[in-house]
Amino acid sequence: MQYRQLGEHGPKVSVIAFGAWQIGDPEYWGVDDQTDADRTVRIALDQGVTLFDTAEGYGNGKSEEVLGQCLGKDRDKVLIASKVSSTHCTAQGVREACEASLKRLGTDYLDLYQIHWPFRTMPFMTGFGEISPAMGSFEEVADAMMALKKEGKVRYVGVSNFGPKDLDHWLRAGEAVSNQIGYNMLFRAAEYAVAPACRRAGVGMLAYMPLMQGLLAGRYDTIDSIPQARRRTRHFSYERPGTRHDEAGCEPLLQHTVRELKGFATAIGIPMSVVSLCWVLHQPAVTATIVGARKPAQFEENLRAGSLNLGPAAMAQLNELSYPLKRHMGRNPDLWQSGDNARVV
Repeated sequence: MQYRQLGEHGPKVSVIAFGAWQIGDPEYWGVDDQTDADRTVRIALDQGVTLFDTAEGYGNGKSEEVLGQCLGKDRDKVLIASKVSSTHCTAQGVREACEASLKRLGTDYLDLYQIHWPFRTMPFMTGFGEISPAMGSFEEVADAMMALKKEGKVRYVGVSNFGPKDLDHWLRAGEAVSNQIGYNMLFRAAEYAVAPACRRAGVGMLAYMPLMQGLLAGRYDTIDSIPQARRRTRHFSYERPGTRHDEAGCEPLLQHTVRELKGFATAIGIPMSVVSLCWVLHQPAVTATIVGARKPAQFEENLRAGSLNLGPAAMAQLNELSYPLKRHMGRNPDLWQSGDNARVV
């Protein structure tokens, strides 16, 4: 396992972080009899994973509960990152949300506490489909975060899904060692403006959805075989149930790109999931990638990416294969909403 510093002022973290959403939200990910949270977390610990990411919004807090139970006495050996939902982004709301997360996790401090989605002083659509009421200002919430930090309940502050404008605004109000962004070979929009903004600000980038919720693991042969909850991004037609954008999507191009990437991975004899993770980890702005898993064998295989270097020729080929989709998806770094409704700005 390799380790990198998270931003200019953050802690050292493993380049592969454990994403705990999958082990605590069967309603979204589906019930799976082979799910084994304890063994999967144990493998992560044994293989040197030090960063474990969760959120109060994952399974309405269940993810935090399960992760806390799995870590148990090993809690002080790792870094726990959680997130406060936008609906709690007021001075009092952040404090109450933090206390609730600490209780569910069974700990008295969070190593990294992140704003899950940008919030503004107006209603907007959150990442979980509900309308958020008007929240507090960045300045108010940044002050609340700093108060929690001074009390020792939070070690580092981070943000998530912040585009260049919101990141600049936040950093004028407070601090952040990291920005968590959706980024993978099927969605490279972060390369246009978000990644450069993070690098200029000395903020580490944590890449989530590196396998595009299973598409880059070769799990689905057809569009219709993808679970409905995972067919809501801008890759898919706005006519698909659950979508919130107004775009036609690019389903044929998406399928073609996945086939091309799978063929490349087969040709070099490395699983597509490992190739995909390795690609993310070798992008300039990325500190670590968040990998979710419910099965021990699945996570153990993906950990190979933490010590793998594909080399410049392979990386160039992967860039070329994924470029047509990058060009089609454009500069909008919001996976789920388009145009004027984009939340990542």
